[in-house]
Amino acid sequence: MATPNYSYEKRQRELAKKRKTEEKRLRKANKSEGGDASGQDENQDPADAGAEPGAADTTPPSAAA
Repeated sequence: MATPNYSYEKRQRELAKKRKTEEKRLRKANKSEGGDASGQDENQDPADAGAEPGAADTTPPSAAA
């Protein structure tokens, strides 16, 4: 059995933390500029902004007619 690579896992946690901090800093900068009034991420598709996963119309086709 292979041994866990703890240094790799630690580095991944550090990178994730750094990414999260940078995203937070960018959001705050956009908020102070007044540029991002909608509150959406720039990576998020506007069509999916209000939709929850699995929140699509679940009405059976036979009942919709």
